Parts: sequence; C-alpha cells; structure tokens
Amino acid sequence: MAPSVSLLVIFSLLFVSAISGEPLTSSDGEDTLIRQVVDGGEESPLLDAEHQHFALFKRKFGKSYASQKEHDYRFHVFKRNLRRAARHQKMDPMATHGVTQFSDLTPREFKRQFLGLRRLRFPKDANQAPILPTNDLPEDFDWREKGAVSAVKNQGSCGSCWSFSTTGALEGAHFLATGELLSLSEQQLVDCDHECDPEEAGSCDSGCNGGLMNSAFEYTLKNGGLMREEDYPYTGINGKTCKFDKTKVAARVANFSVVSLDEDQIAANLVKNGPLAVAINAVYMQTYIGGVSCPYICSKRLDHGVLLVGYGSAAYAPIRLKDKPYWIIKNSWGESWGESGYYKICRGRNICGVDSMVSTVAAVSTSST
Repeated sequence: MAPSVSLLVIFSLLFVSAISGEPLTSSDGEDTLIRQVVDGGEESPLLDAEHQHFALFKRKFGKSYASQKEHDYRFHVFKRNLRRAARHQKMDPMATHGVTQFSDLTPREFKRQFLGLRRLRFPKDANQAPILPTNDLPEDFDWREKGAVSAVKNQGSCGSCWSFSTTGALEGAHFLATGELLSLSEQQLVDCDHECDPEEAGSCDSGCNGGLMNSAFEYTLKNGGLMREEDYPYTGINGKTCKFDKTKVAARVANFSVVSLDEDQIAANLVKNGPLAVAINAVYMQTYIGGVSCPYICSKRLDHGVLLVGYGSAAYAPIRLKDKPYWIIKNSWGESWGESGYYKICRGRNICGVDSMVSTVAAVSTSST
C-alpha cells in the first residue's frame, strides 16, 4: 500500500475511533490499526478511505453543501487537509492531529473566519506588569479547578477571538475580586468597541474583522464595564447597533498591563492575577485533536487570541523520551474542538509565540443585577 494511502487509512481509523469512543487496540493488546493497515490488501475497501473519511466528517459535524460543485470543492479541500494533518503530525508528534470541524476549509478561509488578532504588537505606552517573585510557584496550576473559568464558548464564523480572550480574562479577574463567576458579553465588544492605536493606522478593534485584547480592556475601562452574556447575547454578526446599557454593567476593569516575555513571570502572573489574555500562532490548531502541541518549527507571527488558564509540569513525550511542561489554553471554538475546547502547548521555548503577547487585567467589585 502506498504511503499516502496508509496515512489516509490511519486517519480514517483514528476518526472512527474518535466517534465511537472505542480504542484502537484488540483484546490481546495487538495494535488493531497496524494490523488492519498491513492486512488490508489491494482490494480492501479502506483504499477508498478519502470518501469514507469525508462521509464520517460530514455526519459528525453536520456538514451539508448547497450544490454538487460546492460538495466536490470541499471534498478536494478536505483531501488536502488530510495531507496537511499528516505533515502536522510529523512536525508535532507529541500531539494528535487529524480531522476537525475545520477540515473542509482552506488555510485562508480558516484564518479569515476563526482567527482575528488585529495587530502583532502592543502599543508603545502599554503598562508593564511589575516583576513578581517566582521561587514558590506550584508545579501544576489550573484556574478551572478553582472556579474562575466559565464554560467554553464558540465564536462561530466571526473573527472575534480577541473579544473572547478579553472576556475570559475579565471573568477570571472579576471572580478574584468578588468571588462571583459571570459570563460576560463578547457581543458588546463586537458591536461597541472601536478602540484604536493612534500610532498605527487601521489598527482599530473591528468586530468580526479582528481586534486586540489590550484595546478591548481600554474600551472597557473607558466605557464603564461589560454586561453579562445573558443581557447582551452573542450573535457573531458584524454591523449591529451598539446596545450597551450602563445600568446593566456586571464587571469593570480597574487596570491592565503587559506581562514580561519570561515564562516564570507569566506563570507568576497567572497564579496571582487569574487567567491571562494571550496571543498565539494558530497554524497547528486547525488540525489539532489533543495532546501537548510542541512542534519542531512554528511561526511566531501572532494571529489568534486565547485565554491562558493554567499549566502542567510534565506530559510524557515518547518521541522525545522525556517529560514536557505545558500551558493550558482555553479556546473559543466550542467544546467539540481539541480537548473539550482546550489546547495544550509546550512551555519553555515560546512555541508559536505563546509568550510574546500576554496581558493581565484586574477587576473592581461591582454590584450585579
């Protein structure tokens, strides 16, 4: 069997396993996946893995297309993404890569619809977070276990990741300030936040067309706060009239600052101040299924806003024969993506730029309605 076909078979079996929840090992411990690849033979129906895999993909993610032409085009894109996932698997062997809900999108479509970080740097006048002691940091830490993280949300086909990173950080800060966990409104930011960096032309927060977390914190500080999700629900649509109601403000920003490009300082700020707004390069995230992403090569060109909620001291990497510390990232693509909506990425080498643009925010106590 040709190597390319073998890879498709492997991905197909992995996908079937993911849907069924059944392991890919037989009762006697033999690796079923390898046995089926070896024993398939030239007439095996697994040689038609691309079609089977696409059918499974459409069923799992409820995909349908307006015409046969569109269906055929998406199948073509899907096949290309299978090969791309195989390349990602080779470059990032600690993680599992394969079919996701984004497997019928080109990289350009994926970036336009599901990323949305507007700028690649902080404003020159951004406040710097003070240096914190790092000698007594816990080995493992996770704000989810302490009640500071709301449920995973879904930005839909709107480049508003920056707004979810912003609300997640403020939700955590509000929890630390008040003991109350609220789900805050991303749509308020999409509709109402047009904060700009005066030093950079065209750098304003622009709803589904992108934005920056620090600018969103600035907007929130200037305009009195954010409403609850239930009072200003998310639609993921641009161009709506701002419906901000100051009488329904649920959380307010006291101050915000930029964290040093130092992983110990990032960890210290995370532990002391709550979940952090973080930018990342999302190139491996389109095909990510689970595990700790630790690619050999990854651009540090930032294009996606996420939320840093914790870290782990070690995840065993059989390929590299040693444990790897990692960050725990909350994403905004729903619970069906990644590890129930979360992403793990290596700590230690600024992988995919994860340490390059980190912000912390503090909240003030406010009565909620």
